[in-house]
Amino acid sequence: MSSSVLTRPVPGYRAADLLAAYLPGSFYYSSPSGTVLADGVRAIVRTDPGRRAEGVAAALESAVADGESEPIVVGAIGFRPDSDASLVIPAVVRRAGPPGSGLPGGAAGALGPWTIAPRPAREDYIAAAVEALRRIGRGDLEKVVLARSLELTAPEPVPVPRLLGRMVQANPAAHAFAVDITEPGDRAPRTLVGASPELLVSRRGATVVANPLAGSRPRSDDEAENRRRIADLLTSDKDRREHAHVAAQVGEVLGRFCADLQVPAEPEVIGTPTMWHLSTRITGTLADPRDPAASSLGLAEALHPTPAVCGTPTGLARDLIAELEPHDRGYYSGLVGWTDADGDGEWVVTIRCAEVCDRTVRVFAGAGIVAGSDPAAELAETSAKFRTLLGALDAEETS
Repeated sequence: MSSSVLTRPVPGYRAADLLAAYLPGSFYYSSPSGTVLADGVRAIVRTDPGRRAEGVAAALESAVADGESEPIVVGAIGFRPDSDASLVIPAVVRRAGPPGSGLPGGAAGALGPWTIAPRPAREDYIAAAVEALRRIGRGDLEKVVLARSLELTAPEPVPVPRLLGRMVQANPAAHAFAVDITEPGDRAPRTLVGASPELLVSRRGATVVANPLAGSRPRSDDEAENRRRIADLLTSDKDRREHAHVAAQVGEVLGRFCADLQVPAEPEVIGTPTMWHLSTRITGTLADPRDPAASSLGLAEALHPTPAVCGTPTGLARDLIAELEPHDRGYYSGLVGWTDADGDGEWVVTIRCAEVCDRTVRVFAGAGIVAGSDPAAELAETSAKFRTLLGALDAEETS
């Protein structure tokens, strides 16, 4: 008499189900590659700055040795090398395909009303851009990205699930995320939420992909005007130089790990609901996928920060950012994503994002300063980039 082993079927989920199931404290991530919702904490991954990929690999190896099936690490890492990181091995992971139709979260009442405070004031941001141009003009550096934020306060706690749902619904093709970044001493739970257009790096087996963006124009409601802005972006010397800095550095870093690398000679333009960006999609084949430094997080750490969010040269640009920006960036312009025990995973640049804590939302945006930049135009670019979050919040920046 033969016997058979009965196995439980693997549950199947829709992206819309996972988005609807998100609650503050969960990890949510969706992109054209798929959707991940992770709950609970099996282990907190504590690592030394600069050795996070190594620490994460060790934590995943330990989880596998303990019998964990297909463990992953999820979370976010801040902008500066010594920044905070929120990295965990979750207790439960659910996956689905990329977001599509039938997404929840779009229509349930207005948010706000808001009290909005700029950090720094608009005139101070322009003054910082003028100083950055002076440093660039005397040859100190080639590019620096200066950021500013808006602090929004509402009468009631901000419903993070509704905000996330709106952002995914507005642009299902974005890399949307919500990550718990609560630290001891925080007065309330704190969540990093956003919809980034910029893939820092993904890895599937030996294949790696990066999609740096730099050079931007705001999107218009008029299609003829959009065609004009796209053409202007493609022919702009200033924007093409800015983009070339980014694409060249990303290609150089990935080239250290890849036996074959494809870097298009010309950028293309991609669009979001609020912006147009110069884009270069870089693909490669790893020389040694077993190299721990070539895991998705290892590659992300090697690439971060790209000139798209920092500048060139990196160290000088980062020092100038610390000097000219009045507040620490925290997780803004860092990285968020996931990696598994095989080294596969996906990490994006933490832009078009906000930190939400109780009644307060802090929204971030930056612009690249290079020779030829107009400080007033760079200020306007940050305002255009704010629109992704402000639209989801039913808010509007005042002059």
